[in-house]
Amino acid sequence: MSDHLPRITPAQRRARLGRRHLLAPSARAARVEAVADAVVGLHATDPATVYLSACARLREPGAGEVERALYEDVSLVKLLSMRRTIFAVTTELAPVVGSSTARAIAVRERATLLKHLRERAEEHWDEARLAEVEKAVLAAVAERGEATTAEVAEDVPALRERIVMAPGKPYAARQTVGSRLLRLLASDGHLRRCRPRGSWTSSLYPWALVPPLPDLPVREAKAELARRWLAAYGPATEADLKWWTGWTVTDTRRALADIGAQGVTLAEGPGYVVPGDVPGDAEPLTDGGPLAGGEPVADGEPVADGEPLAGGEPAAGREPAADGEPLAGESPVADRSPAAGESPVAGRSPLADDEPWAALLPGLDPTAMGWQARGWYLDPDHVKPLFDGSGNIGPTVWWNGRIVGGWAQRANGEVVWRALTDVGREATAAVAAEAARLSGWLGEVRVTPRFRTPLERDLAS
Repeated sequence: MSDHLPRITPAQRRARLGRRHLLAPSARAARVEAVADAVVGLHATDPATVYLSACARLREPGAGEVERALYEDVSLVKLLSMRRTIFAVTTELAPVVGSSTARAIAVRERATLLKHLRERAEEHWDEARLAEVEKAVLAAVAERGEATTAEVAEDVPALRERIVMAPGKPYAARQTVGSRLLRLLASDGHLRRCRPRGSWTSSLYPWALVPPLPDLPVREAKAELARRWLAAYGPATEADLKWWTGWTVTDTRRALADIGAQGVTLAEGPGYVVPGDVPGDAEPLTDGGPLAGGEPVADGEPVADGEPLAGGEPAAGREPAADGEPLAGESPVADRSPAAGESPVAGRSPLADDEPWAALLPGLDPTAMGWQARGWYLDPDHVKPLFDGSGNIGPTVWWNGRIVGGWAQRANGEVVWRALTDVGREATAAVAAEAARLSGWLGEVRVTPRFRTPLERDLAS
């Protein structure tokens, strides 16, 4: 049946990226909220990624604009959500992400922590004690206004107790209860991360109380998140959406059905776009319709919680890094996302999809980590130098929708890059200009990716 659906080629998919992900120079945004909406959310596991990803898409890059949204206006919030990864999303989208994804992850995180406290803590813990300590933590944070985990532990000594992780293993370690519990309270929606102590690359966050997110019906929230993602990342496959969200197959198929996703044919096989988003030069539709070419929604198809997720991001139950963020693998141009039911083309700036563009994107950038199947923008021969051993992508160099190399910052502040293929003179000049643009706003700040890759290490040395 897919032979009768509109065909969208890899070249057509690449042509969309510069405009939809705000990477073409004329598509860049004025405010970071527009950037976050354009890519649905900014990866935030590595604190620097939010800044580097946003500034690659801002007309006037600078850390101050990102800090305004995160810590002054609080118009971006960080949620442990898709693939058990931290994303920074707009306050408008946060209830959708919370109800569709983050809430279920928080439930699993709580069960995991309670299990570890019962089995591995040095002192006795049960559900009643956990609830008592949580209440004391929230009271201490309220009294202080904002406080780091260590500062809260001065008021709540139970946070200094330790959990033995991986007991009996060569890599066994002891974590404080506080390093786990305050992250859990953030996952539950009780706390938020404030401006870090030190520079914007630091992960030493104070915590503050936060109003709870509104609850939305789960099915409606999943449909809206799928619509937002498909408008930004489509065309894409069912497997891409399942991987990006971390949902079950059943939930993924139901969400696609609920938004009336239109079937198309991709190089990988059946794919989908939001209704009305087939490019004008695609092969005409002669058969099929919404969800044509895909499989029917299977009621109750089991997908085990905690199955390993492709791309190196941790499945539920894997331990977060101590006193930092959990480990990770990894729109319209108008300053808003399309309203529910609106064509994704409406409100978009009439920019040409063939505008040449180059970009230096950070490790775990949302564009680089936007799909499970990456062959249409990443040469398989380039995976080894650009990814770490867990599947986390490092800093990448892009030219017209393809990853063509990698970059790094050296200790003296110099931004250096290397092409992994012959890119030509035009691309070389454009990439050099982007490297200079990046160096200009970084100034004296030094950035080392949390997840280092072979090419980044080589370039930085």
